[in-house]
Amino acid sequence: MASSNVITFTDSNFEQEISGTVPVLVDFWATWCGPFKMIAPIIDEIANEKGSAVKVGKVDVDQNQALAARFGIRAIPTLLFIKNGEVKDQVVGMTSKKDLLAKIEALS
Repeated sequence: MASSNVITFTDSNFEQEISGTVPVLVDFWATWCGPFKMIAPIIDEIANEKGSAVKVGKVDVDQNQALAARFGIRAIPTLLFIKNGEVKDQVVGMTSKKDLLAKIEALS
Protein backbone atom coordinates (compact mmCIF):
# COMPACT_ATOMS: atom_id res chain seq x y z
CA MET A 1 0.00 0.00 0.00
CA ALA A 2 1.31 3.45 -0.93
CA SER A 3 2.24 5.84 1.85
CA SER A 4 0.07 8.89 2.43
CA ASN A 5 3.36 10.79 2.82
CA VAL A 6 4.18 10.30 -0.87
CA ILE A 7 2.96 13.09 -3.15
CA THR A 8 1.85 12.54 -6.72
CA PHE A 9 3.88 14.94 -8.84
CA THR A 10 2.41 15.99 -12.19
CA ASP A 11 3.32 18.31 -15.04
CA SER A 12 1.12 20.96 -13.42
CA ASN A 13 2.29 20.82 -9.78
CA PHE A 14 5.94 19.77 -10.14
CA GLU A 15 7.61 23.21 -10.00
CA GLN A 16 5.66 24.23 -6.92
CA GLU A 17 6.37 20.94 -5.14
CA ILE A 18 10.14 20.98 -5.70
CA SER A 19 10.70 24.61 -4.76
CA GLY A 20 11.86 25.42 -1.26
CA THR A 21 14.70 24.33 0.96
CA VAL A 22 13.40 20.88 1.94
CA PRO A 23 15.21 18.07 0.08
CA VAL A 24 13.01 16.31 -2.49
CA LEU A 25 13.16 12.69 -3.64
CA VAL A 26 11.38 12.20 -6.97
CA ASP A 27 10.61 8.68 -8.21
CA PHE A 28 9.91 8.41 -11.94
CA TRP A 29 7.93 5.20 -12.43
CA ALA A 30 5.29 3.38 -14.51
CA THR A 31 2.73 0.74 -13.61
CA TRP A 32 4.32 -1.75 -16.05
CA CYS A 33 7.82 -1.39 -14.52
CA GLY A 34 8.96 -4.51 -12.64
CA PRO A 35 11.84 -2.90 -10.69
CA PHE A 36 9.45 -0.13 -9.61
CA LYS A 37 7.42 -2.73 -7.74
CA MET A 38 10.55 -3.70 -5.81
CA ILE A 39 11.67 -0.17 -4.90
CA ALA A 40 8.20 1.28 -4.15
CA PRO A 41 8.05 -0.12 -0.58
CA ILE A 42 11.48 1.40 0.15
CA ILE A 43 10.32 4.79 -1.13
CA ASP A 44 7.22 4.54 1.08
CA GLU A 45 9.33 3.63 4.14
CA ILE A 46 11.60 6.63 3.58
CA ALA A 47 8.59 8.95 3.24
CA ASN A 48 7.13 7.62 6.50
CA GLU A 49 10.41 7.68 8.43
CA LYS A 50 11.66 11.08 7.26
CA GLY A 51 8.33 12.90 7.55
CA SER A 52 8.66 16.63 6.93
CA ALA A 53 12.48 16.46 6.72
CA VAL A 54 12.19 15.34 3.09
CA LYS A 55 9.47 15.62 0.47
CA VAL A 56 8.89 12.38 -1.42
CA GLY A 57 6.94 12.24 -4.64
CA LYS A 58 6.30 10.03 -7.62
CA VAL A 59 5.91 10.89 -11.29
CA ASP A 60 4.06 8.45 -13.54
CA VAL A 61 6.03 8.77 -16.79
CA ASP A 62 3.09 7.61 -18.90
CA GLN A 63 0.84 10.35 -17.50
CA ASN A 64 3.51 13.09 -17.33
CA GLN A 65 5.58 12.71 -20.47
CA ALA A 66 6.73 16.34 -20.48
CA LEU A 67 8.46 15.88 -17.11
CA ALA A 68 10.05 12.63 -18.23
CA ALA A 69 11.36 14.34 -21.36
CA ARG A 70 12.57 17.38 -19.43
CA PHE A 71 14.77 15.24 -17.20
CA GLY A 72 15.83 12.82 -19.95
CA ILE A 73 14.26 9.80 -18.25
CA ARG A 74 15.14 6.79 -20.40
CA ALA A 75 14.97 4.03 -17.80
CA ILE A 76 12.74 3.54 -14.81
CA PRO A 77 12.78 3.67 -11.97
CA THR A 78 14.89 6.83 -12.00
CA LEU A 79 15.19 8.71 -8.73
CA LEU A 80 16.14 12.38 -8.62
CA PHE A 81 17.43 14.14 -5.51
CA ILE A 82 16.53 17.83 -5.59
CA LYS A 83 17.46 20.71 -3.31
CA ASN A 84 16.43 24.35 -3.83
CA GLY A 85 14.73 23.37 -7.10
CA GLU A 86 17.96 21.92 -8.54
CA VAL A 87 18.78 18.28 -9.31
CA LYS A 88 21.79 17.36 -7.16
CA ASP A 89 21.99 13.59 -7.73
CA GLN A 90 20.19 10.68 -9.35
CA VAL A 91 19.90 6.90 -9.26
CA VAL A 92 18.74 4.77 -12.17
CA GLY A 93 17.39 1.32 -11.34
CA MET A 94 17.40 -0.53 -8.05
CA THR A 95 19.47 0.49 -5.06
CA SER A 96 19.39 -0.06 -1.33
CA LYS A 97 17.50 1.95 1.25
CA LYS A 98 20.84 2.73 2.89
CA ASP A 99 22.16 4.30 -0.34
CA LEU A 100 18.98 6.36 -0.81
CA LEU A 101 19.13 7.64 2.76
CA ALA A 102 22.79 8.60 2.31
CA LYS A 103 21.93 10.62 -0.79
CA ILE A 104 19.10 12.35 1.07
CA GLU A 105 21.40 13.15 4.00
CA ALA A 106 23.94 14.64 1.58
CA LEU A 107 21.30 17.21 0.58
CA SER A 108 20.77 18.44 4.13
